[in-house]
Amino acid sequence: MKVTFLGTGTSQGVPVIACGCEVCTSSNPKDKRLRSSIFISSPAGNIVVDTTPDFRYQMLRAQVKHLEAVLITHSHKDHIAGMDDIRAFNYFQQGAIDIYATDFSQNIIMREFAYAFADFKYPGIPEINLKTIDDEPFQINGLTITPIQVMHYKMPVMGFRIHDFTYITDANFIAPEEKEKIRGSKVLVLNALRKETHISHFTLEEAIALGRELEVPQVYFTHISHQMGLHDEVMKELPDGMALAYDGLTLEI
Repeated sequence: MKVTFLGTGTSQGVPVIACGCEVCTSSNPKDKRLRSSIFISSPAGNIVVDTTPDFRYQMLRAQVKHLEAVLITHSHKDHIAGMDDIRAFNYFQQGAIDIYATDFSQNIIMREFAYAFADFKYPGIPEINLKTIDDEPFQINGLTITPIQVMHYKMPVMGFRIHDFTYITDANFIAPEEKEKIRGSKVLVLNALRKETHISHFTLEEAIALGRELEVPQVYFTHISHQMGLHDEVMKELPDGMALAYDGLTLEI
């Protein structure tokens, strides 16, 4: 299984519009972060986690030619706003795309993209086949996916474990029973917004502590703000087995 980080930035991305800080003006490509999403390629097919506002460009940049399914972590705009652009896959694959989401997220998707679910469907609209997920494992073409419920302040968000790989974004609390679903992973991707306390995201220190608690050999941090600091400088501060993810990073799991 191959995992590609399509984006590793928080909701505003990096650089932030109109910001002149040292991170936003950095020439280092690793300081350029689209909104957080990953692409999973395996013999079971291709899966994207979240359709960000950058989805179109992310698909072009990663040269994705086929898509079996989309997993939705939650319904905030920076995770679903690009869903309209699955239309290209609809056209070339001649069929709807399966979108896996909780009931709550589905309600938001149907509201935000009401035209895709209208009785009269205008030609060329996205063809979406909603699939309901909860806390039970499910399969996509034989690939077993275990949902992990985390909390984004007061909002439930779904993380996903696929064999030895776990992906969690937009969290600041994980219940003990959900942590047990993560244990044994070889790779954990975890959100770490910045160093300062935040109401709905783990700080870098909190994310490091959680990675140590769960004893995962390799931890990558994502959903990163320009407030985190320069990529190369932050990397020097991290413990062994932990690293900032960056756009375009690929992992073989």
